[in-house]
This record gives sequence, structure tokens and C-alpha cells, in this order.
Amino acid sequence: MPERSNELSLEIKRVLPAAPSVVFTAFSDPNELAKWWGPQGFTIPRLEFDPRVGGTYRIEMQPPEGDAFHLIGEFRDVDPPRRLVYTFIWEDPDPDDIENRVRLSFHDLGGSTEVTLVQAPFNTEARRDLHRDGWTDSFDKLEQLMSASR
Repeated sequence: MPERSNELSLEIKRVLPAAPSVVFTAFSDPNELAKWWGPQGFTIPRLEFDPRVGGTYRIEMQPPEGDAFHLIGEFRDVDPPRRLVYTFIWEDPDPDDIENRVRLSFHDLGGSTEVTLVQAPFNTEARRDLHRDGWTDSFDKLEQLMSASR
């Protein structure tokens, strides 16, 4: 849900085949996160990750071609295994990028978990769509990992 009614936001819901504690760990443990984070073909060569309120992160994302780029932010709410909230900004952002907030909620469905992601605000629909595509690929990769380990 947007923070202001005229704010561009992204909301994605996905059911993953694991308990909330396992899914939360996939989002909060740097070793697990590096296995699935980013669009198809991207790798995570380095990350600094301190998932506690006030802790920060920096993720290096390497596309299949071209130079790596970095994502940084600060954790605002860490409530395992229910909620994770953090800021999100690209280092050397595109002129249309602004700092936004990602809110993840993990709901127990009895053997699986519904993850709700809300990210806002975005300056343009194009930037929101870019994030939607990246999150969709990331969730697909995470779901494949979790399905393979069942």
C-alpha cells in the first residue's frame, strides 16, 4: 500500500514452498541471499549485510555483460520470521531513481509462506516496472531453490 495516495508503488505476492522461518532466512542471511538475488543471469560477487535495526547493507550485482553496480540501504524493521523493512537506493542512481522502502511480510500458510513485498515510492512507471521485473526473476530463482531442496 502506498504511503501517499498519489505515490507510485510496487506490490508483489508470492507463495513459496517453505516455512516462514526458512523464507525469512533466505532474505536475511547473506549466504542464502547471494544464491538467488537479482534478475536472471546476475550474480552477487560481494555483499555486506547486517540485518538488524539500524544495520546497513551493500550488494554488488554483476550483470551477464557490463560493469557491476551496487545497491545500498539501511534496515528499519527486523522481526523474524514475520517482517523485514529496509531502504533501497542504487549507488550512482539513474536520474529517475530515488531512495525507497521495501517492506516484506511473511505469512504462514501451513507448510508454505505467502510473501508480500511492497516497494515505494518510485518517480516513474518505467523504474517501477524495472523493479517489478527484477523482483519477479528473483522470486522465480528463490522458488526454484526452495522447491529443489524439498
